[in-house]
Amino acid sequence: MKKTIGIIGGMGPMATCDLMKKIFEVSDADCDQNYVHVCVDCNTNIPDRTKAILENGEDPIPEMVKSAVSLQNMGADLLMIPCNTAHFFYDRLKIFTDIPILHMPRETVKALKEQNISCAAVLATDGVIKSGVYEKELRAQGIKTIYPNAEQQQKIMAVIYQCIKAGKKDVEKYGLDDILKSLIKQGAQSVILGCTELPIAFSLAGIRENIVDPTEIAARAALKFLQLPIHAL
Repeated sequence: MKKTIGIIGGMGPMATCDLMKKIFEVSDADCDQNYVHVCVDCNTNIPDRTKAILENGEDPIPEMVKSAVSLQNMGADLLMIPCNTAHFFYDRLKIFTDIPILHMPRETVKALKEQNISCAAVLATDGVIKSGVYEKELRAQGIKTIYPNAEQQQKIMAVIYQCIKAGKKDVEKYGLDDILKSLIKQGAQSVILGCTELPIAFSLAGIRENIVDPTEIAARAALKFLQLPIHAL
């Protein structure tokens, strides 16, 4: 029977589209019928995850559960969440489903470990950084973590919320290349784009070197989990 991926989307809409696109890009398929079946619930009612973590904002779990259960009922064999910050709620969410949920930060750090990376920088939302979503995974693998300074972090939050989430493309004014170079100078061997809007922003900026794209890593991990053919790197 054909395998199905369910995407708990809407966090944000552009990131949801990016994940779906990358699933198909990394698939080793030669016709429509040989691609994996993907069901997407682009649930834009899910409250902001960073606000929930840092500002006692509305809990995103009820809406995330609605999407997870809906996708499971549609026949999903595996669930994916195209939002790194939402993985703060991973343990609370997984108890409501009978199918596995891929853990994007964990798969990303696993890939870094396989590449013998010993020091990585994390670009992400304030929610990811302050809650340690990536840091605890990196620490478990013995990988040192570097973060941007306060001014750089403000620019990262701005490109996420005021640019990509707002449907804009003017990424050049946020100085992404300068931020990247600064982190590499501090010793980072790779820079994790730990918010799913950031691979979109860096692609628009034409930056490809020294970055790690968790969205693509998750796409590959999902196909591997389902034992489906994947294009070689």
